[in-house]
Amino acid sequence: MPADAKHRPVYVISVAAELVDMHPQTLRLYERKGLIRPGRSSGKTRLYSERDIEHLREIRRLTQELGVNLAGVEEVMRLQHELDDLQGEFEAEIERLEDELRERAKTPQPAPEDGKVDPKDRPVYVISVAAELVDMHPQTLRLYERKQLIRPGRSSGKTRLYSERDIEHLREIRRLTQELGVNLAGVEEIMRLRHQLETARSRMEGNVRRLQQDITDRMTGWRTLPPPQDEARETPAEPPPAEAGEPTR
Repeated sequence: MPADAKHRPVYVISVAAELVDMHPQTLRLYERKGLIRPGRSSGKTRLYSERDIEHLREIRRLTQELGVNLAGVEEVMRLQHELDDLQGEFEAEIERLEDELRERAKTPQPAPEDGKVDPKDRPVYVISVAAELVDMHPQTLRLYERKQLIRPGRSSGKTRLYSERDIEHLREIRRLTQELGVNLAGVEEIMRLRHQLETARSRMEGNVRRLQQDITDRMTGWRTLPPPQDEARETPAEPPPAEAGEPTR
């Protein structure tokens, strides 16, 4: 199904509730909590899209199958909405840049890879320092790694090394578990979405940078092209034909 079609609001609340096996009042509660964002008809009737239905099924899975509390569900859905918004921004930006490229060039050429590493992703902290920074026991960090909540790097000697981004993730895990009471299953869902969001954002920024660089390179190339020469100046003029009786030189 095309992305636009998935976001088209078509289901009234009674149909949406039946599709996800929930009471309409539950859907209204989730809307008040900001977990879903149904559209409205001209008469202010709630209308749910296919994407809303997917979100409602995900909420049901989190609460009924994984036992995630409402605070954890709110975190998951907030990240999911961010991913949806980012995807929309990415598609709009790529479409804009592609239109610009089509206008300015006929044969697009790939731009060179950036290859730069974000300083926040550079692994620098050994496990004892990382544990002290986030006020956790080193064994807790090893547990979170086994659960794939964090992904530390490794030195050449296989020593775990944590980046500044890993430290941010660990602090977020502590906030979710200690302040919001989210269980480990909920934390896994939230951190999975965080990784997905960061990867998508990084990919989007990289693609946009490459397209912008392509446009810049083309503009530079056009500015350095030699000006077109006048054909009359390039081709020597032929002498006029001699008239009858006139001696040829």
